[in-house]
Amino acid sequence: MQLTMTEYNDDDNIQSTAENEEQELFENYRFVVDKGQETMRIDKYLQMRIEGVSRTKVQAAAKASCILVNGKPTKSNYKIKPLDTITVLLPTPPRETEIVPENIPFTIVYEDDDVLIVDKQAGLVVHPGYGNFTGTLLNALAYYYDGKKGKDGNPITPFLVHRIDKDTSGLLLIAKNEDAQIHLAKQFFEHTIERKYNALVWGDFDSDEGTIDGNLARSQKDRRVMAVYDNPAVGKHAVTHWKVIERFGYVTLIECVLETGRTHQIRAHLKHIGHPLFNDAMYGGDQILKGTTFSKYKQFITNCFQLLPRQALHALILGFEHPTTHQQMHFESPLPEDMSSVVEKWRKYAVSLKSGD
Repeated sequence: MQLTMTEYNDDDNIQSTAENEEQELFENYRFVVDKGQETMRIDKYLQMRIEGVSRTKVQAAAKASCILVNGKPTKSNYKIKPLDTITVLLPTPPRETEIVPENIPFTIVYEDDDVLIVDKQAGLVVHPGYGNFTGTLLNALAYYYDGKKGKDGNPITPFLVHRIDKDTSGLLLIAKNEDAQIHLAKQFFEHTIERKYNALVWGDFDSDEGTIDGNLARSQKDRRVMAVYDNPAVGKHAVTHWKVIERFGYVTLIECVLETGRTHQIRAHLKHIGHPLFNDAMYGGDQILKGTTFSKYKQFITNCFQLLPRQALHALILGFEHPTTHQQMHFESPLPEDMSSVVEKWRKYAVSLKSGD
């Protein structure tokens, strides 16, 4: 079995481990109806114009408001008119290449005919891209579904509807057919998906909760990372809500709720307000940013970094409307051992600070 994957060039990726937090809708096609075009249904028109597309997929895209006429969503029975501008939004960019199946273990939390929930381990790249064309979750999914058929009798082709970074652990949602993909991607596009993360960050906070609202775009100094820009014309709008869970003096365990899902959103936003993720090398969190100069403290931090050799970020909660049953689905993933062990070390350290040990 071979799947199709989005083929990105270096300009499309921040780096090999940088993945979008959410799957966006991409403009795959744009047509301007000829002046002499006869009247016909838009689903039939698009089936004639787009190579290899089924009328069913066109109708599903229209149902999910992914087909626009003159900038507005339309139904599949719309009758096209001369000079209409038709835009087709799909959950994947138009360029594709093949994914080779690989026997890579991963943890399944839930699966039915339409969706798969994976609890991704840190260190596993989700999607092949520049520098990582093998050894990814999609390669693992290709192997897992090799020879299996879906509810329609056709081979199962899993689709990503969002992503999390290589060294971020936690819950990931995968669609098992095109109809589910379109409906789930629409929920991400409309920001109706429930997503909560736990993060261990440097420093203490003056308040118990807050909101970070700032456009994100590639840093002009380092294209591997994202930066916050005040200019509304630069980058993409991004909103992160945070709440303190537990304070440890020099670091804080917080909960982050994503309103949008941009590349490196939590990591860049927290860096921007002066609270980089603990041991996030890309955003400066792999250094001692708070605390004392005592050698005992330095050794404590070194031990923590060794226990948690990645950024302290975990996708804790995922909630969405099921694409077929329309029931609200809710999943939770406990902190993995590497992150929970470091949190416990900081908990004990905070107690020792208060006691004066």
